[in-house]
Parts: sequence; structure tokens; C-alpha cells
Amino acid sequence: MIAFVGSVFSPYYAWARARGVADPENHCALNVALYGRSARRWAMTERGARHCARQADRLVIGPSHLRWDGATLTADVDERCVPVPRRIRGRIRLTPDRLFPYSTAIDTRGVHRWGPIAPSARISVQLSEPGLNWTGSAYLDSNEGDEPVDRAFTQWDWSRSQLAQGDTAVLYDLQYPNGSERVLALRFMSNGSVEPFEPPPRTELPRTAWWLTRRMRSSSPVSVIDQLEDTPFYQRAIVGSELLGQRATSFHESLSVPRLVSPVVRAMLPWRMPRRS
Repeated sequence: MIAFVGSVFSPYYAWARARGVADPENHCALNVALYGRSARRWAMTERGARHCARQADRLVIGPSHLRWDGATLTADVDERCVPVPRRIRGRIRLTPDRLFPYSTAIDTRGVHRWGPIAPSARISVQLSEPGLNWTGSAYLDSNEGDEPVDRAFTQWDWSRSQLAQGDTAVLYDLQYPNGSERVLALRFMSNGSVEPFEPPPRTELPRTAWWLTRRMRSSSPVSVIDQLEDTPFYQRAIVGSELLGQRATSFHESLSVPRLVSPVVRAMLPWRMPRRS
């Protein structure tokens, strides 16, 4: 689940910026994805400012809303999938094991920032549509930027790995338009400390069905366990690797910014991302 204020993937936001200064509050969306053979669903309806509101502890996006009570993030979700008009409706509760007041720039000029609010958390999912309920581990982070993503990046590969004793390792493998690169390799400890570590070698993964390149840092060969998303500009997968001397099952994503901003791709996106003004 991703809550957007100024949706980075939105073609409507990009077209509004091309006409002049666009208000991010007028381009909000809640992306909810369910994976699995029994109930695979995906929803991301963009909504204009009159459908949205936010305060320090609450975010409303159309019929869905999120609220923070100081200990738990609760999301009451009511979204419609496309192109098949099925619903995702229910409540998601995420309780951090520990909050991390950590944020760092991920670009070369400090205008794009990322921080893991809760690298390790517990989650409870209770859905009426489809009828699913489960509990498990979770992760919560935040990305923010003062400019469009295509001005700062050409590609990134990101992964989050659960380690022993409740630690979480995050790798951000970043490429910039000037050809330079940067790798963030951080271990978020269960005691609240943050430790950088030496990233292992880069491994090229097989290209996706859309022929998207992707990479992972690992001390041993990487296996793709489950391909969750495969689009012309973005992929999301569960991969197996070795990190910090441990075998790890990682949540991995890759973004190709030149593909994202392609006029052809942007013309395709409304099919998956409708808008309610």
C-alpha cells in the first residue's frame, strides 16, 4: 500500500506540470495491491483536491483514509480496481516495533529524501472484499521530493530484507542522469541504531517480460522467488539473496525513469490509474 500526495507516477500530474505549476494536493492516490493466486487485485485511483484532506495525524483520499494515533497506523481502505471493477475494502493496522527518526538525501542535490519510519513492524489485515484476513511482519517508509523524479534519477533498485534478531537491511542502488552512481547500504538495528555496511557486489537479474533491467546486491547468486509486478517502467519481486552473512528473502523493486516519462507509457497509464477530479 502506498499513499501519494503528488503522485510520482501520475500522467495527470505530469501533464498539469507541463501547463504550469501544478498543486500536488490535487493529485493524490492510494495504491493498494494484493498478490496471490486466490485474490490478485490492484487499485490506484487518483483523486483531485476536493476529494482529499490531510492533517498531522490523518490523510483522506476519497473513500479511504489513514490515521495515526501515536502507536498504530490504521488504514480504512475502500478502493475500486481497474480494469475489472472489483473492490478492495477493509482495515489495515500497522504497529511499529520502533520508530526511526532517520532521513537522508538520495539524490546529488538533497531535494529528494527517503526515510524508514518503521523498518520493522507488525501488521493486521482484515478485508471484507475480498474476504481475507492475516497478520504478519511489515515495513513503513517515506519518500519526498521538491521536484519531479526525472530531474534527479535515471534508475534505481531498492530492496528491504528482514534479518535475524529483528534487524532490517535496506539497499538503494541509484543511478543519476550525469552517469554517476551511489549505493546506500543501511542496517536498522532492533535497538534503534543505524549502521552503514559495505554493499556486496552487484548482481544482474534476468530482465522482466517488459525487458526491464534490474539489479541486486548479494554475496551469492540471486533467485527470483515471486514476480509481483511487471510493467514497462517498474517491477516488484520477492528475491532470495545473501546479505551480511545471512540468507535473506527480500522485497525488491526497480524503476526506470526514462521509461516512466516516455509519452507512450504515460498515454498507457490512465488504463491502470483512472482519475476522479
